[in-house]
Amino acid sequence: MYESRDELEALQGLLERSHARGTAHLRQIVSGDHRMDAERMTAALEGMKVLSLATVTARGEPRVSAVDGHFLHGRWTFGTDGRSAKARHLAARPSVSAAHVDGERLGVFCHGRAERLTPDDASWPATIAHWAAHYGSDPITWGDDIRMYRIEPSWMVAYRGGGGGD
Repeated sequence: MYESRDELEALQGLLERSHARGTAHLRQIVSGDHRMDAERMTAALEGMKVLSLATVTARGEPRVSAVDGHFLHGRWTFGTDGRSAKARHLAARPSVSAAHVDGERLGVFCHGRAERLTPDDASWPATIAHWAAHYGSDPITWGDDIRMYRIEPSWMVAYRGGGGGD
């Protein structure tokens, strides 16, 4: 878990605001023991998680693809090749939705903006170090135009099923 106490508090506030703004249907499903707090959610998201990432085409059509998601400091991070369709979508329209679902055990859903990370970003060294430790090599070396992103969430909810989610 990489989150500081301040990051956990900010994430908890986002989870609470998002749940409150959710529909009655969502609040009925994600309620009681099925709601996860920030601390349990971040613990459940350690390591690489397959993230379904939705981007938007120039015609306003949604496109979903799977990326390796790493939850660091209360934010999803992911990478892609600069030649990919998703990289073109993100450059023009950075709004995204993302979900990590582990059967009926765990679901984390968020909407927000994908921000491209660069070496000038304060979080770059820690992000690259985490990814390199996980995969055994620096992700930037995987191709000529590897791009790293962080999702700045505007909405997020976390669900845990009867199996506990942690």
